[in-house]
Amino acid sequence: MGHHVPGDVPEVERIVDDACAAIGAEIAALAVPRLRGVVLGGGYGRGEGGIAGGKTRLSNDLDFFAVTEDGVPEAETVAAIGRALKPISEKWTASLGVDVDFAVKTPWRLRHDEERIMVQELVRGYFDVTGEKGESLFAGIARVDAAKLPWMEAARLLMNRGMGLLFAMEGGRERGFVNRNVNKCILGAGDAFLVSRGLYRWRAEERAAALEGQGLGALYARAVEWKFRPQDEPVCDIETARKTWIDGYAEVVAAVDESGLRRTLRNAARWLARRRSVGELRTFALDPVVRVLESVARCVRERQSPGAALLRDWNVFN
Repeated sequence: MGHHVPGDVPEVERIVDDACAAIGAEIAALAVPRLRGVVLGGGYGRGEGGIAGGKTRLSNDLDFFAVTEDGVPEAETVAAIGRALKPISEKWTASLGVDVDFAVKTPWRLRHDEERIMVQELVRGYFDVTGEKGESLFAGIARVDAAKLPWMEAARLLMNRGMGLLFAMEGGRERGFVNRNVNKCILGAGDAFLVSRGLYRWRAEERAAALEGQGLGALYARAVEWKFRPQDEPVCDIETARKTWIDGYAEVVAAVDESGLRRTLRNAARWLARRRSVGELRTFALDPVVRVLESVARCVRERQSPGAALLRDWNVFN
């Protein structure tokens, strides 16, 4: 078991292995109805987890994915399994000092979202924890070529990393929180650039190599190293991160063809169904992710905190 982090770091490997074994046993003991299996995804699942405290502590969240039986009522089943796993999440978050999260997914949802980076990274890099193995859980999901990811994934990356940057720009935030979100902002800007030009790669080191010679390349490479081995000092200051995000946003928008910014009745219906409001008229009928991204971009440019409406929109469509 193991290989959760780059290189040979047995102390961190052991922490993740022991935690997964114990968490798997606790979940199995619950015998949660409609739960087929649980895997560890995220950085540690694909062998790209960070190392803190020299070589003795985790620095990233543990992102578990709980997969339900097929053909179940999605909202009801996801909520029920989430409630059942919440005490385990809270216990191990307190024990390990990093967030231990469970994303509950139906097979239908995974198939529906199979072009998303999150799903494609999951099916390519995970660690079996309990129940059915990932090979079975993810059997129906197509493997998408990294160079053919949809432009909307670039928009989603910018939207989420831009929100993280806005949170980091607020006063009173804990230093570690600010540093992590500044770093994620740099990585997100680079990843979005690569997606928009069909140059994305599945491994962080490969993405850094693909960005060599680009304006963002050197800073992105430092951010990759910081991700694996965080330091007390950030990879850059907030203002540099803000300008980098703005430049990345401009590059991505310039690269998209008109289909990415097309106004459709379907887009309008999706927004109205989930938000119960028209929202800003200037972005009406654009894809909801693009609409939220536009609001994030305005806040980043103007150094404004996200208001209540933007927070609601982001929580719905992220």
